[in-house]
Amino acid sequence: MADDSDDQSLEQDASGTDPELESLPRPRRPGRRLTLAVLGFTALLSLVTAWLLRNEALYAFVAGHPADLGELGQIRLSAQLTNKWVKGHSGLMARGAIRYQRPLEHDSYELARVDGSRPIWVQVLIPASVEPERFVPPENFVGRLIPVAQAGLRFGALDKAVAEAGAPRLPEGAWLLIDGENPESTGWAVALVAMLLGFAGFNVWGLVRLLRPVRGL
Repeated sequence: MADDSDDQSLEQDASGTDPELESLPRPRRPGRRLTLAVLGFTALLSLVTAWLLRNEALYAFVAGHPADLGELGQIRLSAQLTNKWVKGHSGLMARGAIRYQRPLEHDSYELARVDGSRPIWVQVLIPASVEPERFVPPENFVGRLIPVAQAGLRFGALDKAVAEAGAPRLPEGAWLLIDGENPESTGWAVALVAMLLGFAGFNVWGLVRLLRPVRGL
């Protein structure tokens, strides 16, 4: 008997595994697949959301003073102006202007195209204390300039708001000037993106731990 035990011990030491443990049936883990699916889904969702918020986060690091573009209807749009802090002036076209609200916000917004040949729409805040009928849009603007297609998660439903207002859909290649949005106002996006990336990393680490084979003692 002692010899058999010694042989088994030698076999275990040589291979690093215990043959008796290896011969046992694998334990049932009914919740393992669900846990893996949840970890994978939440990691992917966190990464996608962080990606959609990337422009807001990057805008928070814009330094200096807003670039003076002058007459907005006459500027030459280029990639260099994407996600930049700018200022400019222009009249807004009353025809086709729409007003809409966002969920959980008391204030409303007006979206109108600038006078001229450039496809730039300006979003202007209408405070809740001001009656929309008496609101007079300004002609001088300071804010964030970005193509509508890259405006970020907050403006993902902009086309829907335009359609609900009965206005024509914004054309391909349209730009958006978000009046009043300075780099400091998007600092929340930096913290949120960092949290999402950390959450995604934690979930990926959990997936690796669960998928990694358990070594015999």
